[in-house]
Order: sequence, then structure tokens, then C-alpha cells
Amino acid sequence: MGGLDDLYQELILDHYRKRRNQGTLGEPTVAVDHNNPLCGDEIHLEVLIEDGQLVDVRHTGQGCSISQSSASMMSEAAKSLPLPEALDLVEHFRLMMHGTEEGDEDRLGDAIALEGVARYPVRVKCALLSWMALKDAIETYTRDGRTDGNGRDGHPDGEA
Repeated sequence: MGGLDDLYQELILDHYRKRRNQGTLGEPTVAVDHNNPLCGDEIHLEVLIEDGQLVDVRHTGQGCSISQSSASMMSEAAKSLPLPEALDLVEHFRLMMHGTEEGDEDRLGDAIALEGVARYPVRVKCALLSWMALKDAIETYTRDGRTDGNGRDGHPDGEA
């Protein structure tokens, strides 16, 4: 298993060095901030949602290689998914991180490389940070019925 572990470690480092979907959106549908006060990891997540689908996912933040590469991997895996599928993906990743479900590489893409993090309980929160931020963003959108980054109801003039 050493060869696969080495490959996964390289994939994690590649996502840390060359983060995918890093940055901000001009007008996100929802933006959320999450942090882990125990270690200092921070994530600012912005999503663009249209017709019940994640059209774009962007992130900024700072922290360890696990938290930041996980954000990169999450953004790739979740982009273009319908909201229910994105929430299912978050739950699948969460269960994998807690060791109660084997990761599905077809669903997770590069994020399967984080499966070994489950062996290190103090690092699980690092890996989950951006995924929980995505869940929060989708739940905020669903709860508030927001369709743009300004909390309006989607009408061009901001009126209902």
C-alpha cells in the first residue's frame, strides 16, 4: 500500500501548491466563512447557484496542506452538481473521514486521496473544513431562498 499512499501524498501536495478554483466570484449566490480555531485553518467559500445547480465554486483561505488541498479537491468534485447531489457528496466525504464508509473514487475524484486522513483524528477536521462550508452554503441558500449574493429574491430590481 506504500506506493498508493505515496501517490496520494503527491496528489495532496499538488492540490496544495496549485489550488484549483482558488479566488472569488464577482457576485456569488452565497458566501460563507469557516475556521478551525484549534489549528487556525480558515476557508472563505463562494458559490454560484443557478437552477438548483452549483455552477461555480471558489475558495480562499489559509491553513495546513490538508485543509487547503481539500478545498481545492472539493471545489473540483462539487462544481456543476445539482444541489442534492452536492449534499450527498459532502455526506459521503464526511462518512469516509469518520471511517464509516469506504470512499468512492468515481464520486470524489482526487479527494479520494484524503481517505488516509481518517487514520489521524486530529487532522479530520482539517479535511472536512471546506466540505462543511459547502454544506453550510447550500443549506443557507435553501433556507433563505437566496438567488444572488445580496440576499435578494432574484428579481433584477431587488423587489418581490
